[in-house]
Amino acid sequence: MPKVNPETDFELMFESAPISLWLEDYSALKRLFDSWRAAGVTNLSTHVAQSPALLQQCAACLKVIKVNRQTLKVFAARDQNELVQRLPEVFRDDTLGQMLSELNFLWQGELEFSNRTVNYALDGRRIDVQIHVRVLQGYEDTWERVMVSLEDITQATQAQHKLSASEQYARHLFDYSPVSLWVEDFSGVKRLLDEARARGIRDFRVFISVHPDFVSRCMSEIRVIDVNRQTLSMFAAKSQEELLGKLELVFRDEMHESFAEQLIDLWEGKTVQMREVVNYSLSGELINIHMQFAVLPSHQNTWDLVLVSLIDITARKKAEAYLEYLGKHDALTRLRNRAFYVDELNRISRKGPWPLTVMAMDLNGLKRVNDSEGHAAGDALLRRAGEVLASATAGQPYCVARIGGDEFIALLPGSDERLATGLQERIQSMIEMNNQFYPGQRLSMAIGIASALSAATVEAALLEADQAMFRNKTQYYEDARLERRRTE
Repeated sequence: MPKVNPETDFELMFESAPISLWLEDYSALKRLFDSWRAAGVTNLSTHVAQSPALLQQCAACLKVIKVNRQTLKVFAARDQNELVQRLPEVFRDDTLGQMLSELNFLWQGELEFSNRTVNYALDGRRIDVQIHVRVLQGYEDTWERVMVSLEDITQATQAQHKLSASEQYARHLFDYSPVSLWVEDFSGVKRLLDEARARGIRDFRVFISVHPDFVSRCMSEIRVIDVNRQTLSMFAAKSQEELLGKLELVFRDEMHESFAEQLIDLWEGKTVQMREVVNYSLSGELINIHMQFAVLPSHQNTWDLVLVSLIDITARKKAEAYLEYLGKHDALTRLRNRAFYVDELNRISRKGPWPLTVMAMDLNGLKRVNDSEGHAAGDALLRRAGEVLASATAGQPYCVARIGGDEFIALLPGSDERLATGLQERIQSMIEMNNQFYPGQRLSMAIGIASALSAATVEAALLEADQAMFRNKTQYYEDARLERRRTE
């Protein structure tokens, strides 16, 4: 059996170690520390901060006794002499700044510690290292022998930096997306659905219609993990905490019905969904939303990570509503338009109710106003006519429409001529009130009435009402000419 030689064995292990090893003498550093303590220094960091030269002085106290082969390889040195002579190239720039934390360990009496720092190879490479320092046994009072190991962690550090950069990039995409983004946990919802399925529920739609409280339970199980900046802006929230603390103001009223449909889709296995929903901002404003919902692929078994994107389509919905309104209404008078009148007439002709009374109406004197005062004045007169007719028929199941330039018509289903005559009197009374309110051009309308008892007589009733209106209009102009002659 070979004889054990501790010194030889230590030398062999030191040289063949797979990490960089430095055997150093810190005794000069200890003497420097002792002199500073004797001078009254209690805080090393504060003391060194007074002059950068003091940190350089500490570094100069560290004496390299020996390094191993791996050290020469890591730092691209031909031999130990070259490495020692060029140590200022190794310990430079940000190295000295990070050295202070290592010196603080020693100042506080820590004789063994680890730290992350930066060194530089002689060929200029930046090396991220994990450093471990230990004052060897028997040298605790002098620090004459200190073992320093350096592990090159550059690749791991770079990988961590890349990961951090990637995470930061993803975070910025999330935070600054122009779309409202919600990260949610639906695992509680999945648990409730699984329990319902285990109880033998098959027709889920019928189940939630009978038990609407189940929908509310599911809604209460949703946990919001994160939201982005656009979400706070969309819902008028000052902070994420404020929004999450007031979700009951956001998801209410119509949301219960749309969430029920969302649950039905989830029950049927549709973990990617799109639908239009209604939410409310914290200020109480209704928001029409296009929602995209997706359980992330790697979380299909748990539903614990769900991405929800919300696009505010309120402006679009208002535009659609306005276009729909324009499709059925006259833009000037806000009464129904000719297209709606035709559809309504056809509907009543098919289904009733009977009798159907028709009121044909024509605005008197519109051409004269247009010719003498301009079309703006004529439009004002038409708007006044619309106001009168809308007010006179408010709350009634009548169709009042502008069907031409100065032509109006009213369909009164289920009403006879007696009721129509009463309506005519109310219109005339309101015209007089309108004329008192609006000085200048007087509002006047010629009206004709006729009734149809069945679909077969509708056309005849329309013609009869129109003829009656024309006779009334003719009489109006004859009376106007007589009045002008008397005043002349």
